[in-house]
This record gives sequence, structure tokens and C-alpha cells, in this order.
Amino acid sequence: MPYPHLDAKVNESQHLLARVLKELRTELELPGPFPPSVLAEAERAVSGQRLPRRDFTALEFVTVDPPGSTDLDQAMYLERAGDGYRAWYAIADVPSFIEPGGELDRATRLRGQTIYAPDGRIPLHPDAIGENAGSLLPDVDRSAYVWEFVLDGGANVLQVSLTRAMVRSRAKLTYAQVQEDIDSGTAPDYLALLKEIGIKRQALELARGGASLELPEEEIAHDGRHYFILARPALPVEDWNAQLSLMTGMAAARIMLAGKVGILRTMPAPDAESEERFRRQTMALGHPWPRNIAYGEYLRGLDTSEPKQLAIMNAAGSLFRGAGYTPFDGEPPAEDIQAAIAAPYAHTTAPLRRLVDRFVLLTCEALVSGLQVPDWVRQALPQLPELMAASDQLASRLDRASLDAVEAALLSHRVGEEFDAVVISARQNNNRHGNGSNGSNGSNGNGNGTGSGNGNRNGKGNGNGSNGNGRRDPVPRGTVQLSEPAVTARCEGELEPGTSVRVRLIEADIVKRSVLFERVAGS
Repeated sequence: MPYPHLDAKVNESQHLLARVLKELRTELELPGPFPPSVLAEAERAVSGQRLPRRDFTALEFVTVDPPGSTDLDQAMYLERAGDGYRAWYAIADVPSFIEPGGELDRATRLRGQTIYAPDGRIPLHPDAIGENAGSLLPDVDRSAYVWEFVLDGGANVLQVSLTRAMVRSRAKLTYAQVQEDIDSGTAPDYLALLKEIGIKRQALELARGGASLELPEEEIAHDGRHYFILARPALPVEDWNAQLSLMTGMAAARIMLAGKVGILRTMPAPDAESEERFRRQTMALGHPWPRNIAYGEYLRGLDTSEPKQLAIMNAAGSLFRGAGYTPFDGEPPAEDIQAAIAAPYAHTTAPLRRLVDRFVLLTCEALVSGLQVPDWVRQALPQLPELMAASDQLASRLDRASLDAVEAALLSHRVGEEFDAVVISARQNNNRHGNGSNGSNGSNGNGNGTGSGNGNRNGKGNGNGSNGNGRRDPVPRGTVQLSEPAVTARCEGELEPGTSVRVRLIEADIVKRSVLFERVAGS
């Protein structure tokens, strides 16, 4: 299908957008190229790597990722085992390339994660590792941390093991390709089992009280000439695949808790005030949240193609706040739950793209093997929360600024035009101008407080300042989702969440990365 993008005749807007996106690298102080000494160390590590003796290349692993991906962290192989299943999940062996305390180690700690910018990715590792020798590309032998799960008929984990082994992926698949094969009935057994196991793991997630926000995905794409925004709902196969990753992260957490050393991904449960406020919102939007249904089950039952239920899903972001990393050494932490998963959990399946996963893999390998966790790993654990928080904040700021710039460019030649929209959220007479205190975090926990800025969609961006010195803005405003093009932006006027309205574009400034609508009178 055609996607909305800048008019081919509006070349000036495209050039301005490209400049603004490039300038974000300087404005946000994004990492530049790796120094030659780091690149040389990576090349030496690649040439000196020895593959493990244990050989799992007979297993027909495949990878499933977005199209164009080359930093492939995970590969899977599934089969039936009696009345249950056996699942192998191979994770890229990044630790084998990185000398503790070396320049590459220090460089990755400073970066924290791979950052995806519209004009190019900023990798956590040099391409010799991240795009080549460390990536689980097809038809080549690779070293991997292989998790082996024995599951019963309900996909409950009965046994788990972890070992370094040599693997060989048979194919690099995309989500759309796998979904089509499963839906048509032409998928091989190991892919058909992905659906079967995934659905059963989803049921287990609901049973333990887990939840996820199934919001339509927005990403910035480029077709060789234009930047544009691609918005689409997630495919079912993406959640089935994610269930394997969640299962692995939960297993890693259990291993570290039993060994009394490691680092967890934690998030507190929603507080009573947040839950009650969300319940009131669901009632106002005509789809009340019953008190006898867990919020995970309620959210999974929403139809986000229906405007009011989409507004509810956006509002549910207020329940997903406070995620962080919790290191421990000696005794398990008092708070060890990731509330959205409803279980202890650790990041361990994306070491090519996320720093903390490397240390979780090393910790789990040592504990499973009955060995001491290396001292340098234990010493790093308390430092990781700050390193990851800094990189998470940087990535969030870049995402928000990039999307704002692309949306402004997309609409820059349409100021004055009217559009159909759905109200996502609304605030009445509560914005101040002047100096404010720290802004509130966005609804999905990724916001950055600034004191006086306006909140942006999905909780990302700047929170509204409170207790500011200055005048109170008398103009009611909120956030609207356009039907076409797929843009979410601020809108002035009397608004009610979940309603369909007609709005007029009054500002689309690429340099300021600002888009503003007003409600058309009588709509």
C-alpha cells in the first residue's frame, strides 16, 4: 500500500528536513564513529575468536526480524517433545569479542545501546562484530549462548539449560513472511509451533497478571528520496516471537536470583490512584474496565482500530511507569518483579544492541556451570543502571525529536488545510508559561521532564511543568490522531478523548519540530 510522504515537488522541505535530522546528532551529542583504536581491537577480536567445541549446527535455527536487519541477536528452533515441546533459543555470543577493561569494553559502556536515527543507526558495537562476525546471519557458523527449554503441553517451563555452542542459522526471515506462511498453512513445523507455543505463553502471561500495550507502531522510513512515517499494527507473530524472548528473560532472572547475584529489569505495579484514574477514563470512553478482570486481560481485549478503544490504550500508558534496572550481589533484592510481565525478568536476548544483556549472559553462564561470576562482571553490575538510564533517555529524546521533525516536514506544505482526527487525550486549562518545576514523565515512562514544555503523544517527550511562575494558558488543548496521514500532534480547542473531530493545521515548523492543530468550530 502507498504510505504518506512528502510531496515529491516539495524538495525544499526534504532538504531542510535532512539538515534538521543531521543537526540532531550535534544537538543531542550523539556518539560519532568509533576511534581507529577501537575498530582495530574489534578486528583483532574477530580474527582471534575460536568457536565453541559443542556443535549445535544440526539444529535448523532461523532468525525472524524486521526486513533489512543485519544485527541478528536471536535464532530459534522448535520441535515437539512427547506431549510438550522443546525450544532452543540461540543468543549472539557478544562476550567472546570483548576484552574486559579494553577500549572496546569502555566504548560500549559509554554508548549503552544501539540508537536508531532516521539518517542512520549508531551501533553499540563496530560493524565487524554487530553486522558480521557476531550476528547470527544465515549459512555461516557462529558462536552463541544456547538456551534449551523443555516445555509441557501448556508451554510451562519444566527444564532449562544454557551453554555456549556453535550454531548455523538456515534462513533470515521477516515477520511478514512468517505470518503469511503460518496463515496460509504452508509454514514448516518449527514455524507452526511458534504460533502454538506463542498463544499458550500468552495465556500463561494473562494467568499470572502480565500485560502489554498493543499500540500501533510508528517508524520513520526512507524510500531513497523521501522520509515518511509508517504506522501499522503489530502482527500476531511478533507477539508470539516476543514470548520466547520473555520466557528466556524470566529464566535468566530465576537463575540469577537463585545464585544471589545479577541484574534484573524491574517495574513497580501501578499504584491505586493510577488504577482508579484509568478506570474513570475507561468509563468515560464507554468501555469500562471490570474490577474482576486483570488489567493485562482487559488491555489485550481492546480493539485499537476503534477510536475510543485506541484512546483507552494510550491512556493505559499511565500504568506502565518506573521501569529500571536492579543489581544485586549477596542477597536478592526486596523488589524483584517487572509488573508488566508479572514475574522477575532480565534483559538477556539482545546483546548486540543493548549493553546490559552481555553481563546477564556472562552471569547466567557462570551460575549454570557452577563457576564463580567473574569479579569484573560483579564490579560492573552496580554501574549498569546509570549507564542504561542515560542511553535510554538519549534514545527517547532522539526518537521524539526525529518524529516531530518528520511530521512537521510531512505537513509543512499543508498549513491551513483541514483533516479528520480522533482525540487521544485532552487537558483543560492546565498549561503554564514561564519557569516551572520538573515536568512529569510521559505516560509510558519514557518522558523527559523539562518544566514548561507541552506533553507529547504516547508519553514521550516533555512533561508539563507545574507550579510555574507565569500566566496560566487559557486555551484548552489535547492530542489528536489524524486519520491520514498517520500523525499524532497537539491540538487546541475543546476536546473529548475518543471522539472524532475535524481539525485545521495552523503550524508545521520543521526547524522547531513543531506541529499544532486547532479544532474546527462545529465539528
